[in-house]
Amino acid sequence: MHLSPNEHNNFSLSRFESMLKTNDVYFFDSEEFEEIIQHYLENGKMALAKKATKLGLEQHPTATNLKLFQVEMYIFENELDTAEALLDQLYILEQSNEEIFIQKANIFSRRDDHKKAILLLEKALKITDDEGDVLSLLGMEYLFIEDFENAKYYFIKCLENDQEDYSALYNIVYCFDYLEQHEAAIDYLNTFLNKHPYCEVAWHQVGKQYFTLKDYKKALAAYDFAIISDDRFIGAYLEKGKVLEKLKEYSQAIESYTITLGLDDPTSFALLRIGKCYERLGNSELALQFYNKCVEEDGLLDKGWIAITDFYFRRKNYQKALYYIEKAINIDTENVLYWKRYAKINKRLNLFEEAEHGFRRSIELGNYEMETWLSRCDILIELGEYDAGINNLLQAAEFYPENAEIEYRLAGLYYKMLDDTKAEFHLKNALDLDIEFTLIIEELFPKVFRNKKVQQLINNHKRTSL
Repeated sequence: MHLSPNEHNNFSLSRFESMLKTNDVYFFDSEEFEEIIQHYLENGKMALAKKATKLGLEQHPTATNLKLFQVEMYIFENELDTAEALLDQLYILEQSNEEIFIQKANIFSRRDDHKKAILLLEKALKITDDEGDVLSLLGMEYLFIEDFENAKYYFIKCLENDQEDYSALYNIVYCFDYLEQHEAAIDYLNTFLNKHPYCEVAWHQVGKQYFTLKDYKKALAAYDFAIISDDRFIGAYLEKGKVLEKLKEYSQAIESYTITLGLDDPTSFALLRIGKCYERLGNSELALQFYNKCVEEDGLLDKGWIAITDFYFRRKNYQKALYYIEKAINIDTENVLYWKRYAKINKRLNLFEEAEHGFRRSIELGNYEMETWLSRCDILIELGEYDAGINNLLQAAEFYPENAEIEYRLAGLYYKMLDDTKAEFHLKNALDLDIEFTLIIEELFPKVFRNKKVQQLINNHKRTSL
């Protein structure tokens, strides 16, 4: 009885694993070892792949392919010099083996010497019988050096070699996108679709190009063709929903997103967008229902927590908004978007110490927007923390030099601290920058504003500027 190839492979694998459990040593031919090693590599079982390679070379010490697997192990473990030395030995014996060039290119790529890697891959391309893999590797090397035109050229060759190589198709579109050649991308994809009219991935990518160009009607048509080609293509339904939202067709968008919920496990993105659509339709109850489902599905999706928080904030239900943003912060204490909202909500509730803490955390996490610095300063003024307010503004001035809003606040704070010299310096700076902003001192520091010296400086500046 003859075994089929799959049965033969399974038999070899079973024998090998049986051998590992005993002290017996079974003989395998080199091709069997290659199949066993490849199986373990494909399944991420590196230790077993190494074991099989070692045993294989013990039984077949001159087998080039087994030595190439050994090279692959060395590269994986970043033992690049050892791998290169072994490849040099193999090259002396077999100068027409494309795998030697490919693995050597892999080593140069690991060392960030992508130009040498490209030269070696070009040599491999001339002698290989399987162009697809080498073309793909060349495309990736050109991506590494951000040569998108050449990368695009090789990925296009990949797709010509295998019309179902969708990773190449995605990479082609990525290159067009990076080069901002959206019209050219559409032309290319349409040419491809003329030969392969039911390629749902290509239709999907056409839709994304039209979406980028804000041609929503054509984007919608492209997604419909993608769905005709594959009515279980979740990505097309999601993108179609986004287009329908842009067209303010919220009920239809809900239908498109809802279809995805029945095709696979619900995605937090779809649940969030359904909630957004219901909110725009004025159905608050269903909007909240889907926002809650969204955060239940994925508690790490900040957009879900932000949607619930903003929902209550817009309705001035600040206690509820605070409740949800605190839940979000408990899950992710490093999210600056959460802390900004925490600060604003507490400010509305007149909880100034908590609000100041929120703005301070936002700054610590890298939010250097002018509004954040100024809001924190105004709260520190409210709390009477003048030294902290000055330090806050001096940091802000490093990001926003010669800013009138900062200078007026610094002037007011220094007057409060009875440091008239610094106060006058910053007030003169502020007046030179924008005299209209004197209302900042009037609102934040009314006593300072009524000070005779301050009024005199302001009036003198008005007269000299006429």
